[in-house]
Amino acid sequence: MPGGRLTQQDRQQIALGLADGLAYAEIARGLGRPTSTITREVMRNGGPTAYRADLAHRATEHRTHRRRKTAPRNPGTPSEAHGRDAEAVREYEEVFATVFMQSGLPKMTARVLAGLYTTDAGSLTASELAGRLQVSPASVSKATTFLESQGLIRRERDERRRERYVVDDDVLYQSMMASARATAHLGEVARQGVGVLGPGTPAAARLENIARFVAFVSESIVRAADQAREILHTRVGTTSDSTT
Repeated sequence: MPGGRLTQQDRQQIALGLADGLAYAEIARGLGRPTSTITREVMRNGGPTAYRADLAHRATEHRTHRRRKTAPRNPGTPSEAHGRDAEAVREYEEVFATVFMQSGLPKMTARVLAGLYTTDAGSLTASELAGRLQVSPASVSKATTFLESQGLIRRERDERRRERYVVDDDVLYQSMMASARATAHLGEVARQGVGVLGPGTPAAARLENIARFVAFVSESIVRAADQAREILHTRVGTTSDSTT
């Protein structure tokens, strides 16, 4: 029934709708559900191209069973602030992590990143992350090491000399710039191949086109990131000044 848990038949209708290329809103209307319910269901179960009704139903039953058996969270783990629905927050984190996974991040790494982004402070210690995600400290350590190497998080010490893992606007900017540099490097390597394969040959022309395309994209990323950073930081500063 609308508002209740999705049934296996509901999930089959979702799968059929996705196969027909329907938008989430259209699928939701057919089932009498909020669009957010369909979006969350699809994104947490493989995304629009990999969603399967039977697997999604079994995964949901498994998650429900696991939650019933899971012990209370670590007492040191921060509780949900601002009267938030803890279950809704956990479900959203799973959706957010799924998006990161679809972009290429391993599952645990994606969960850590989503967990950091959904905290008000934007930072957690390794033990807080382990408690929040109900995983081992070793899993957190491996994930944070990878994220730090990619410029997706940074490490700092708080007033108690504890290491904290941080996400903020500047971290995202630096990550975008690193992505732009990697993209530009691909273009440079492609252009080197033009000389190796011989200018005017079909293979060289293909690589030259790749180099031009990649150069345009990387330059656009840098320009857009710089503009967004300047505009957003200026707006934040202006808002702060106007409220004092």
